Amino acid sequence: MDLGVTLTGLLTGLLVGLTGMGGGALTMPLLTLVFGVPPLAAVSTDLVASAVMKPVGAAVHLRRRTVHLPTVGLLCVGSLPCAAIGSVLAGSLGAGTGTVLKAVSAVAVLLAAATLVVRMYLDRGRSASGEQRVRPVPTVLLGAVAGFIVGTTSVGSGSIVIVCLLLLDRAMNSARLVGTDLVQAVPLVLVAALGHLLHGEVHFGLVGSLLAGSLPGVLAGALLSARIPDRPVRVLLGGMLAVTGSMLLGLGAALAAALGTVVALAAAITTSEKFSRDRAPAPAGDRIDAGAEGGTG
Repeated sequence: MDLGVTLTGLLTGLLVGLTGMGGGALTMPLLTLVFGVPPLAAVSTDLVASAVMKPVGAAVHLRRRTVHLPTVGLLCVGSLPCAAIGSVLAGSLGAGTGTVLKAVSAVAVLLAAATLVVRMYLDRGRSASGEQRVRPVPTVLLGAVAGFIVGTTSVGSGSIVIVCLLLLDRAMNSARLVGTDLVQAVPLVLVAALGHLLHGEVHFGLVGSLLAGSLPGVLAGALLSARIPDRPVRVLLGGMLAVTGSMLLGLGAALAAALGTVVALAAAITTSEKFSRDRAPAPAGDRIDAGAEGGTG
């Protein structure tokens, strides 16, 4: 079991470093469905492990300056108090509240995956201005909702936040998107983990097994994320959203993997040259930015 948990940590750490998502949305369901960990213990254990893992990936992105700090600050204004409230509720009310929020999170993630593919199709061939836009009220509200969900279920610091960031700011490329998400997740997960240490059910043996895989995984993923072109990362993100949403709904691993593959293929096809050649080409020297592939403006 320890080896399996370590491999789970390696996989999720790599995905978190590479895409900014996949931590709670994969680890928590896997601990519960594969290893038989009770839901509250799985949430508490995952949050404590994430509180150690995510600063490693965040530090890499801060060093590479692929973080939009104003957005991080606004997200934290909403997320930190709500994460504390959610973690206290999770410990006092048991698994019932978490089950409801997991279902809501699953629907949101699946809708986000569909929206991502549609936006990639509509925005293919468009060049982003490169200017970062800050929307204070929507960003704070996003942080509040994500914080409450993370505190209660450990899900959402990547899967939900990163897609909403796409919708809020289309000028944010993949490396900056992942870096911003990872940095805002550090204080968020720390607050939620502290709440679960006080009111939850942490299995420290599982925490150690997860970290044995997730720490090298998140470091490798963070280093790779700034070097991989935007479109492949965005295609992977669409597939991962479909997989995590399906797993949160309770679908089997085979069905979740099949749905993720379909979504990833759809995302790849809609941005291929065959579908883009009828569009006006981007000006010479302009890079087709990932931020232009996933928002509503």
